[in-house]
Amino acid sequence: MTMIFSLIFLVVTLNIPANAKWTQNGMIVAGGHRSDRVVADTYNHRIIQWKIDDTNGQVIAGGNGQGNRLNQLDQPTDVLLDKYTDSLIICDPGNRRVVQWPRRTGTTQGKILIDNIACWGLTMYDHKYFYMSDTENNAVIRYQIGNKNRTIRTSERGASLNQLNFPTYPFVNQEQTVYVSDNGNHPVNKWTIYAKEGIIVAGI
Repeated sequence: MTMIFSLIFLVVTLNIPANAKWTQNGMIVAGGHRSDRVVADTYNHRIIQWKIDDTNGQVIAGGNGQGNRLNQLDQPTDVLLDKYTDSLIICDPGNRRVVQWPRRTGTTQGKILIDNIACWGLTMYDHKYFYMSDTENNAVIRYQIGNKNRTIRTSERGASLNQLNFPTYPFVNQEQTVYVSDNGNHPVNKWTIYAKEGIIVAGI
């Protein structure tokens, strides 16, 4: 099992008393499965994998400096694992593309899966479709691997329930309901399948 992470920068202020006492043993509250971790290392323009018990990660995509060659990435923001093709699907917004990068040993470059898109976040449904946010067109797009047609949820910037403003990370459940962080408007929106507008489920 492989867990996929993206780097999200968050500042949290805690008010911890100076005389606080700490327990000696921790408790797992999330992520109890032992698994590899794959991270989009945005500002180092690479994807890194940490295997179980490793103290150092391994670069498995990019890592050749910032650029637009097929062996380079430019500020990748998200990555997911397609188990059926044993490849990584990477948001590469600095190059306005989505890249597929095989995980085979000796692979030195990826291939462009979708171009001319400001992809920020990715999620997969049923190993057939993946959903991606397009921050430039304020849309969440469904894409079927091997099919160039795209299904667009919304493509107009705004604050109404049928609009998005710089959507970042989508998630889709088994009913194909899409949840998306609507960064410019601050809430998390829920879009059921075939819906013409979203429902605010968190935030303002």
